[in-house]
Formats: sequence, C-alpha cells, structure tokens
Amino acid sequence: MRRKFAVFVIITVSFLLQSTLFQTLSFASISPNLLIVVTSSFGFMRGRKEGMWTGFFCGLLLDIFFGSVIGFYALIYAYLGYINGFFRKMFFPDDIKLPLILIAVSDFSYNLLVYLFLFFLRGKFRFYYYLVHIMLPELVYTILVTIILYFIILRINQKLENIERRSASKFV
Repeated sequence: MRRKFAVFVIITVSFLLQSTLFQTLSFASISPNLLIVVTSSFGFMRGRKEGMWTGFFCGLLLDIFFGSVIGFYALIYAYLGYINGFFRKMFFPDDIKLPLILIAVSDFSYNLLVYLFLFFLRGKFRFYYYLVHIMLPELVYTILVTIILYFIILRINQKLENIERRSASKFV
C-alpha cells in the first residue's frame, strides 16, 4: 500500500511539474517529458508489470487533461513501461548509462508514435521539421532533467524496497 501511494505521489507531482512549471521554463516552446522518465524508471527498476501500470496511469492523466481521445497516450505509455521492464535484469542502480539510454529511446519512440498517429495519418508529412524542432530538443531537455529526477526516483524506490524487506522479515 505504501508503494502504491508513493507511485501515485510521484506520478502526480511529475504531471503537475510537467504541465505547469516546466511549461513556463520551456525553451522554444519545448518542455521535458517527466512522465516518460517516471514510466521508464519504474519499468527498468521494478519490472514489466509495474512499468506498464505506471505508464498506463501516466498516459491516462495526459489523455484526460490534454488528449482528444481517451486511451491514446495511456496505450503508448503502457507499452513503453512494459518494454522498459525487459531491462530489469540489466539494471544496476549506480550506473546511469542504461537509464539515460532507455529514457532517451523511450522519449524518441514516444515522439515518433505521436508523429505517426497524430500528424502523418492526417497527411502532414513534415517529418524533418518535427524531428529537428520538436523531437530532438525535447529529447535533449528530457535527458538533462533525467539526470536529476532519476536519482530522486531511485532513492525513493530504494527506501521503499528497504521498508518492504524489513516488514517481510518480520513475518518470517
């Protein structure tokens, strides 16, 4: 129960920061995607199932507040969280290279899927413009924010795991 509450708080705070503070701190109307960082982090820290559910709820928040169709972002984020969960066995908490690479690939994949489904299918074929002016700047900005946010999420996850281990040892 404690973990679910902590994940709920992390998702809510990240969503609020992404949609308020980082919108005002945007460069050329580009802001970092904190929910991708949260979804990917829980995917490779906790596994496929938790990554998928975290991604689903992150995407559902975006669908409710900013989407035109309920489920579009929820499905994309759920897939990203699930795919990141495959890297759980390769994840080492002190090594930041794998998380940075996975979050970068997740952000790029997210933007590519959004382009394909929201722009390309409507006949807007300006991929190079979208790549240079939206995808790559958001990727760089997200990676810079990841360096700070990843360690916060990691510490919270480690504290929760220690609490869970201690409470599990009481029942043995």
